[in-house]
Order: sequence, then structure tokens, then C-alpha cells
Amino acid sequence: MVATIRYEDIVKVPKALLHDHLDGGLRPATIVDLAAEVGHELPTTDPEALGRWFADAADSGSLERYLETFAHTVAVMQTAPALRRVARECALDLAADGVVYAEVRFAPEQHLERDLSLDEVVEAVLAGFAEGAAQAVEAGLSIRVGTLLTAMRHAARSQEIAELAVRHRDVGVVGFDIAGAEAGFPPTRHLDAFEYLQRENFHFTIHAGEAFGLPSIWQAIQWCGADRLGHGVRIVDDIAPDGSLGRLAAYVRDKRIPLELCPSSNVQTGAVASIADHPIGLLRDLRFRATVNTDNRLMSGTSMSREMSLLVETFGYGWKELQWFTINAMKSAFIPFDERLRIIDEVIKPAYAKLLA
Repeated sequence: MVATIRYEDIVKVPKALLHDHLDGGLRPATIVDLAAEVGHELPTTDPEALGRWFADAADSGSLERYLETFAHTVAVMQTAPALRRVARECALDLAADGVVYAEVRFAPEQHLERDLSLDEVVEAVLAGFAEGAAQAVEAGLSIRVGTLLTAMRHAARSQEIAELAVRHRDVGVVGFDIAGAEAGFPPTRHLDAFEYLQRENFHFTIHAGEAFGLPSIWQAIQWCGADRLGHGVRIVDDIAPDGSLGRLAAYVRDKRIPLELCPSSNVQTGAVASIADHPIGLLRDLRFRATVNTDNRLMSGTSMSREMSLLVETFGYGWKELQWFTINAMKSAFIPFDERLRIIDEVIKPAYAKLLA
């Protein structure tokens, strides 16, 4: 049965995506266009070669080169028209890949170099997502995009960004996140923001358990109250070789705390050695709330279809397993329960039922 799962069929099947960075998913040709408009120097102005440069730099094993890739994407995302275009194309690209629901995150504080206000940054991105979703419908596709606003954990604007997220909660922003280097910048530095979000009944996820390990997961959940874990792959450090769970791993599984796993990205950043070594297979077998995500599509040269295809090739998964990951993600989304249920019952399950039949 697995042999019949072709990549082009995976593209067509509905998918849900929870962890995708806006500044990590630009089209290379768009970067070239926008860089020319603002006079930003790129490693190359040939779109195809530029795409290869991003992938090579991200694969280099050098953190400096990896971070340099974002310096180029963020540099061309400093005006309202540029942000609007990038967001519109993001929605269109995801829809073309069969993604029916996506939560895309970005850090507004990184887009202020040309005098935009935080609110203007968010408004431009939301407008772009709305345009992209509308154009997808015209093309016979469908996508619902929710936006997450990210604060940088090494900076001191998390309270401000949390208030910004709540301010735009009824027009497209569905959650909050913190990202950036984990070591030396624990999530507990931002407790005021998380306590504010809890008082406002607002959802948030925290990048944790990617580079730093179990302490960051423990703090994200038990101190900060995260609804989900961004990556969370290092929870495997609390699972014994015989499959028995430590107290933290058991808590994460039993509380059904979603793990936003990003297989290709986790290999690039050294969190795991290879896709074959990725604990997503073990976490699925142990029935954690595991989900499959892209993280940075440009840097990883990936898409949701490619990530799922890698799991099919590596773990021998069939449509049943891909449906399981997809429904897990949709159950874990930050939109209202009735909206989640509608997408599961009316879009995801009927499509997979045909394949499973």
C-alpha cells in the first residue's frame, strides 16, 4: 500500500500546518525583486542560484551562516507593500501544496527599519494573507491562515508584542510565540507576557526543546503555561530505551500537549542526526500529540508535502498515519473548536476516507 503513495498524491491531500515562519518561506524570485527595490545586496541575483544558496547556507552546520540567511529575508520585508506581497505569496504557496489550514508566525519587531509601526506591520501581513486566501479560492483551492505574533526571547518587547497580538485577535491573529536562541534566554524571562496572555484567555506556543533540552520544555509548560511546544523534539531525552516515560514526558503525553515537530529543520539545526533518527516515529508509537511542520520552507528547501513524503519513505507510513498527523495538527490549532471540527469533518476526513477505501 505504501508503494502507491506518490508525491503528487500527497500534494493533493488536505494538510494542516502549525509551525511555519513567514521570513523563512519567501520565494527566491521575490527576494531578488524586493532587494532591488531597497538596494539590499544579495549573494546572487539569479533566483535559482539564490534558492540553492539559502539551502546550502542552512545545511552548512554553521550557525552564523544559517542566521545570515534570515538577515537577507528580513532585510527585504521592511515596507508595507513588501510584507503584503510576502504574506500573499505565502498563502498561495501553501494552498498550492494542499495546506487547508496554516498558522504562520513572524516577529513584528524585526520589521521596523523603515519607520513602520508595529500595528502597521501586522496590518500589512494580515492583508496579504487575506488576499492570498481569496486568490487561492479563485484558483479552486482553499486555505485558512491564522497568524502568530512572535517576540524574540533575547529582546525585551514580549509584553508589547503580547498586547499587540491581543489587539489584533479578532482580525486574524490567533496566537503568540517566543523564538530565538534558547540557551541563556529562558522563557521565564517573559513571564509577565505569558501571565497577561492567560488573563486575556489567549493562546500561545513557545519554542522549546529544540536546542536546549528538557529544562526549556519544563519551564515552557510548568512556569509559562504554554498551550503547545514549538519543536519539543528533545522530549525524547525523558524517554528510556525501553519506551518508559519520565515524569515530564508522561505529563506532556497525558496532557495532550502538542509537539510542533519539524523533521527537516531538526536535522539542519543538529537536534537530530537524520530523518531516520528523528523521534517522530517513537513519539507517534507512544501516542504523543505529534504534528508535522515545515519551520522554514526556503532554508530547508521543503514543503508540507515533502515532509510527509520523507516520513512515508523513512518510516513506511501510509495514508492512515498521514491522516493521524493531520488531524492532530487540526485538533491543536488556535482557532475556535467549531471551526477546527468543521475542517476535520468536512475537509480532512472525507479526503482521506477516499484514499483509505
